[in-house]
Amino acid sequence: MNSQLLRGLLSATILLFVVGAVQAADRPNIVVMIADDLGWGDVGFHGSRIETPNIDHLAKRGTQLNQFYVQPVCSPTRGAFLTGRYPMRLGLQCGVVRPWAKHGLSLDERTLPQALREAGYSTAICGKWHLGHFQPEYLPTRRGFDLQYGHYNGALDYFTHIRDGGFDWHRNDQPNYDEGYSTDLIGRAAVQIIAEHDQVKPLFLYVPLNAPHTPLQAPQEWLQKYAHFKQKNRQTYAAMVACMDAAVGQIVGALDEHHFPAERTLIFFCSDNGGIRKLGSNRELRDGKGSLYEGGVRVPAVAVWPGHVKAGAIVDEPLHIVDLYPTLLNLAGGTTEGSKPLDGRDAWPTISQAKPSPHDSILLNVTPFHGALRAGDWKLIHNGHVGANVTSASDKETWELFNIKADISEEHDLSTEKPEILARLKQQLAALAAQAAKPNIPPNQPPADFQVPAIWGQAVVPADGKPSR
Repeated sequence: MNSQLLRGLLSATILLFVVGAVQAADRPNIVVMIADDLGWGDVGFHGSRIETPNIDHLAKRGTQLNQFYVQPVCSPTRGAFLTGRYPMRLGLQCGVVRPWAKHGLSLDERTLPQALREAGYSTAICGKWHLGHFQPEYLPTRRGFDLQYGHYNGALDYFTHIRDGGFDWHRNDQPNYDEGYSTDLIGRAAVQIIAEHDQVKPLFLYVPLNAPHTPLQAPQEWLQKYAHFKQKNRQTYAAMVACMDAAVGQIVGALDEHHFPAERTLIFFCSDNGGIRKLGSNRELRDGKGSLYEGGVRVPAVAVWPGHVKAGAIVDEPLHIVDLYPTLLNLAGGTTEGSKPLDGRDAWPTISQAKPSPHDSILLNVTPFHGALRAGDWKLIHNGHVGANVTSASDKETWELFNIKADISEEHDLSTEKPEILARLKQQLAALAAQAAKPNIPPNQPPADFQVPAIWGQAVVPADGKPSR
């Protein structure tokens, strides 16, 4: 090879490297942390008795999204986030993916990590998947994640990592036997990914924490911190929230320690659904997890990106978690081409400048048994008393209409006073219901022939049968 040709090839290589580095510099690292069952009133910036200094610090550094909606339970919210599509289009509208379910997030859906990876991002998940595990094709590393750490199901034992007799702890979708409290392990794994990341490429890190979802378990040092809580369940719940907040602090601290520029790092935090009323707090919001009232679907949410998002601001416009898919992709220089028709809208003007919501209406859910729709200040609820994971129709058919701006606690049903608005929203809800995919509704109890899928891994139980605390 002559020297002139060699110099030309070297110049081209250097140019490609520089262009790639510039492109990476123009795109933010993206860290999304989603708590599990954290209620509206369970954060300090909403007046909680539980101390959440790290989440509160995010709220001070960034913008609070005061009307941010999710789904009533876990799996549907995760499906909506990763696809930008309402769960009723995914067959996930009727509840969570049970350990014995023979379904998950449909394999023909284009996921956010797939789209971001196509845009040049490294992608990682640390925490709870909950979108299918009965076949390898449904696992995170097959759905766009380069790295995976954590568990597939909800409600696993925080110490033994066992659910329904199966061991559910994995790294890169292979059994992993790290010992410890799951929240601590998730936090440490996220920190490790940050520490080892090559910043030539931007990072998408998704941290779906499993706390403070049941079972009620917490390390002794955190229980002692809340010994002044008289009710034992509430004490344990508070300890779980506080431990989760500490993990958030460790993850955010790692970004600083490993020199992720704040002006090039977008952090988003929210909960996956409302809190369980007997344990957490939804404050003035009605009802809680599993419900279509505000306490079930409206959650604390914060976006942090210095120089791009106003510190200490509050945006009071309705948004939905489906909006994160197109919003993050647009910020990342990616494309929504190849995705199925999206329900999400680019919400960046709303988040960063408090512009009006990109939605005329937001579907909060629709199933064969119940539904809810938010349109402007109005909210329609069909059979709001019907809970999650339902398998039959309600005995009592009810339609309620609330003005959320004037009545955040949904105390005054205006359905008889505003029949025209009621009829219009019922028509909208019916039109969306007609577009719904057939729902997957696994039984709430394991079938008699249920066997733990082999891909979960082999359970390892201490000789005394008791997890170490």
